[in-house]
Parts: sequence; structure tokens; C-alpha cells
Amino acid sequence: MALNTTKSNVSTTAEELQGTHAIANFQMAFSQTLVCVLLYVNFAMIFTFFKKEAFRENTRYILFAHMLVVDTMQLALVDLAVMIVYCRIFPPDGVRILLSMLMFALSFHTPLTLTAMCLERYVAICMPLRHADISTVKAAWVSIGIVWVIGWVPTSIDLFIVIATKRPPIYTEGVYVFYEIMFRYPWQYILRSSICLFYFAVTVGIVAFTYIQIIRVARSASADKNSTSKASNTITLHAFQLVPCILVLICPLIEAEVKKIDAKSLSSVRYFDFIVFTLSPRCLSPLIYGLRDEKFSRVLKYYIICGLTKTVVPVTVDV
Repeated sequence: MALNTTKSNVSTTAEELQGTHAIANFQMAFSQTLVCVLLYVNFAMIFTFFKKEAFRENTRYILFAHMLVVDTMQLALVDLAVMIVYCRIFPPDGVRILLSMLMFALSFHTPLTLTAMCLERYVAICMPLRHADISTVKAAWVSIGIVWVIGWVPTSIDLFIVIATKRPPIYTEGVYVFYEIMFRYPWQYILRSSICLFYFAVTVGIVAFTYIQIIRVARSASADKNSTSKASNTITLHAFQLVPCILVLICPLIEAEVKKIDAKSLSSVRYFDFIVFTLSPRCLSPLIYGLRDEKFSRVLKYYIICGLTKTVVPVTVDV
């Protein structure tokens, strides 16, 4: 009797493992398909930007191209981390720390770049006479430099602590690529949460300010209704894109709480975070500029199918 019970338990466990592996394989296949599609579209849009001088000399498109490059880098790195976990590869500590730093720092760059793009639209609509003087190519590159400096501040603090102390990491679950391997003190969790909340408050405040100001200008009799409507719609889409980009910064906090409650659900939560907060915001970039922007869309359609259509017409971009 006991032998039959043991066999039944072993059979049930084997079936559960088989079901778990099937789910994991499906999730991996689905996510890799999305990643490949997004990477192809992003590369096509980056190629489109560099092929046309009119885009390279426009502040709005420079910031957009920077966001595409950042999104592509982060998407590739996060997908690499997912593959490492799926394949159960155990990289050395130096590699894990480097990948973790890059992923965490780049997660700040997208919302900061979106904020800069909203400010550019604010200047274009609310300060049209000064737009040409303020929104220059040099100003765009200065803004990108500021984004990189601000985005690396939180990671630099944690890196300094890692170098300055010989304490072992608090997070010791396995040897996979998670940013928590940078933490040496419990208060670093609080510091990261505080910094993320501060960044969230500032970016949301700036986006809300630009939207309100553009709506205010749109209601005036002398405003260009078409331009203000497009600008307000663009900022609205930026806001939708901004929310998951910011929420991804607090995903580790949610995952830590889930781990305490039900460790078995942790992998499912991490997969959900990857799909919703990493992949979905990157889907909005092609929508905002690849489809809604008529001039960029016209050139993109030509290059995304490798120039199989008729010759693309010259493009001029209004500031």
C-alpha cells in the first residue's frame, strides 16, 4: 500500500514538472518572438533616422533616436538575463554585476528621455518664437548627456559601496543576474525605493505640467489647433509609456514581497513584469513615431521591408 502511494506521488510530481517545463517553454518562445519583432522594428527605425539628414538635424527626432537606442540596449540586456535564467547559466560575479548595473541604469534613461521630449514639445507649442533658438541640435545632445549622468547616479552609489566594502551581498538566491546582488546593507533597499519614487514624482510632474500648458495654449484663439492637438496627444502617449517604464523600477520590491508569501510564484511574477513593464512600453515607440508621424512613417515603411517598394521621396521636417 505504501509502495503504491509512493509511486502515485512520484507520478504526480513528474506530471507537475512536465507541465511546469511546458509552460516555461511556451513563455520563453512567446517572449523571444516579441523580442525579435521589437528589435527588428527598433533597428529599422534607428536605420531610418540615420539615413535622413532632415531627421538628424531635428531635436525631436534626435531625442527619439536616443530613446530607441536605449530601449534596444536595455531590451537586449534584459532578454540576455532572461536567457541566462532559462538556460541555468551561472556567470561570474563580475559579469553579473556589470549586467545588473547596465540594466538598472538604462531603466532610468527611457523615462528621463521621455521627459525631455515632452519639454521639447512644450517649447515648440508654448514658446514658438524661441523654439528655434532653444531646441537646437547642440541642446539635444546636451540633454542626452544630462540624461546619462542623472541615470547613472543611483547605480554609481551602489557601485561605490560594493568597491568600498568587503561585505558579502545580502541577496544570495542562486547566481543569476538581479540587481540585488549590488546590495550590501539593508538600507540600500530603502535608498533605491526613495530614489525611484523621487524620479517618478519629478517626471510625472514635468509631464503633467507640459500637458496642462499645451492644453491651455490650445484653448487660445490664436493657437494652431492641429499642432497643439498632435502635441497633446503625443504627450498623452508619452505618459502612458512613462508609467510602466517607472513602475519597472519598483518591480524588485514587489518581487521581494511575493517571495516572502509564495516563492513558487516568483518566476511567474518576474515573467509578468518582463512582458508588461519591459516589452509593452517599447511597443509604444513604433506607434508614436513609426505610425503617427507621417514623414517618419513614410520613410520607415520603405526601409522596414528592405526597400522593396518604389523609391522613397525626399523628406523635410518642420521644427
